[in-house]
Amino acid sequence: MIEKIRQTASFLQARVNDMPDTAIILGTGLGALVDYIEDKQFIPYSEIPNFPISTVEGHSGNLIFGTLGGKRVMAMQGRFHYYEGYDMKQVTFPVRVMKALGINTLFVSNAAGGMNKEFRVGDVMVITDHINLFPENPLRGKNYNELGPRFPAMTEAYDHKLIALADEIAAQKGIRLVHGVYVGTPGPTFETPAEYEYFRVIGGDAVGMSTVPEVIVANHASMRVFGVSVITDLGGKDVTQVPTHEEVQQAAELAQPKVVEIMRELVKQA
Repeated sequence: MIEKIRQTASFLQARVNDMPDTAIILGTGLGALVDYIEDKQFIPYSEIPNFPISTVEGHSGNLIFGTLGGKRVMAMQGRFHYYEGYDMKQVTFPVRVMKALGINTLFVSNAAGGMNKEFRVGDVMVITDHINLFPENPLRGKNYNELGPRFPAMTEAYDHKLIALADEIAAQKGIRLVHGVYVGTPGPTFETPAEYEYFRVIGGDAVGMSTVPEVIVANHASMRVFGVSVITDLGGKDVTQVPTHEEVQQAAELAQPKVVEIMRELVKQA
């Protein structure tokens, strides 16, 4: 794995002159942030050695380098999911490459179903913690000390200072932000009403099929992490509406302006 990371990092270093220290993983329907990145350089995943290929509708499959909020950034336009058939090391491989390139701050976004009774469709939830219900941990197997410790702490998986800064930005811009715990599940099925209730009982506020593996690896690599979920649907035993993937995308797209405003300013000030 070490050799693959070095090979991919070398490939990108040869093509990008000014390497950033900030990266963004764009989730379902949240690609509008790309429009605000200036001086863009697109590198398709298909051209990058050892990179998987995103197969999900709404995930374009490009690595983008450019400037956002006056700061150099790398953006993943499309991520990889466990339910696509990739193992956890493939899902999180881009985060390993990011660290090898000098990235020290990672912003992640996703679409999620909400089970917190106070949430509304279209809310932007700042992730304060997560519950990992994936059947495999991306750190399982041989540990490479040059990548991180054998038993990394997850006490502050999401950076408290970045969360406080996001709250300040949202207050200044009059944007409603909610906080919550993200439950990561393997998918690809949407949750049953009973599962929604279970996730709520164990302490979850929103649920999705991504993010947690990437955040685990980012923390293993001592990166600062900030994450947001767009609440695209609500679930529970008293909710009978069944979401489609198209509806999830539409709800995420409607919330995009709020996410873009917060992310742009957060990247600028972080």
